[in-house]
Amino acid sequence: MTALQADTEIETASRLTARPGPADSGAMKHLYARHRLDLRPADLVGALAALPATGQERAAGEVERLWSADGLACYSVRSGFHLLLKALALPPGSDVLFSAVTHPDMPRLAQHHGLVPVPIDLEPTTLAPRPELVFRAITDRTRMLVVAHLFGGRVDLGPVAEICRSNGILLVEDCAQAFQGPAGSGDSLADVSMFSFGILKTSTALGGAMLTVRNPELLVRVRSIQLRWPVQKRIAHLKRIVQTAVFVAMTKPAPYALLARLAFALEIDFDRLVNSSARAFPAGATDDLVRRLEHRPSAPLLKFLARRLNTFDHARLLARAVAGEELAAMLPSGFHVGGLALDHTHWLFPIVAERPDQAIEMARAAGFDAARAASSVKSISAPAHRPDLEPVCAQAMMSRLVFLPAYPELPPGALETLASTVEGDEVHAHFAR
Repeated sequence: MTALQADTEIETASRLTARPGPADSGAMKHLYARHRLDLRPADLVGALAALPATGQERAAGEVERLWSADGLACYSVRSGFHLLLKALALPPGSDVLFSAVTHPDMPRLAQHHGLVPVPIDLEPTTLAPRPELVFRAITDRTRMLVVAHLFGGRVDLGPVAEICRSNGILLVEDCAQAFQGPAGSGDSLADVSMFSFGILKTSTALGGAMLTVRNPELLVRVRSIQLRWPVQKRIAHLKRIVQTAVFVAMTKPAPYALLARLAFALEIDFDRLVNSSARAFPAGATDDLVRRLEHRPSAPLLKFLARRLNTFDHARLLARAVAGEELAAMLPSGFHVGGLALDHTHWLFPIVAERPDQAIEMARAAGFDAARAASSVKSISAPAHRPDLEPVCAQAMMSRLVFLPAYPELPPGALETLASTVEGDEVHAHFAR
């Protein structure tokens, strides 16, 4: 697929017709946040109650037993990935294949270990890496494929798992955006499965991650490396609790609208303000990132994570999935990105708009905080020596992506209002090739 073909395919997927007049930020009285934290006030109380906990290794063992026989508790998914790369000690210059849309720190970490990140372009309807491109990307230097499950949907790993088995490639799945409850610790086709419990994630524990490492020898090596790392400071977890409490309070519709009006009046980038308030690791140099990642989760964090696993809210997960399906059904075919992914729980609801800024403006005028960057994932570029693998479809998709709020706490009729606000008068095509 050429860049022009991918660009045309996505442009025709969804067209938002022009509507007169910019949104008047000063007139907003209520604004529904782009993302509702999967957290109740009682959970914050539980986080505070866990603060006195001691015995990090014992707490880690408890949560790992809750998870699976091959589980490992980590400070974050990126910490876990860094551990994995340390344990594998792949030859310098080895290729690591990535889903073309992923958290940018993941390829940065691969480069930190002397490896070469290589993107695999996606199928927009499922957000799965395209198997024929995996075949094309493989060389005698290829050692790993990292597949990211995006926005609450799951990728069918079957086709790429077979390719990996046939070529001796380690298959890693990044499930940070696709947790569906403690009964599922990942796809058995993957060698390693990684789950995040950061602030914005499903069943958030305000941090932490669980890895499922299905090779016992590799699990021992990863665990032994992590034991040499310092434990997260208790004060850092307390700061995260306070940060989250403020975030929850400020993202209620009335104060959130006030925050948006203040940002507009003071000429502050509202998106940057919101996204930075929920970011676990500030942007910075790779060496600084690695220094921050090399920690073990504290006992209070592990105790709280165990509580979240034991009290997982299946009802809210189902309600969120239903809300996403209802909104998707109201929109013309092709608007919703990744709508054909497996077992979709709609952690986020992305659409592709021909004019993203106008779509956001229209949604905010109607009281809904649509955004270009409700998730940290980005498209990554091909290395200079592999221009044939430039992920033109993923790049075109991400350049037009808009996230809409679609969670069960929206008031009755909100999804209908949102759909009618962003739906264009003409839709000429859809993603399917």
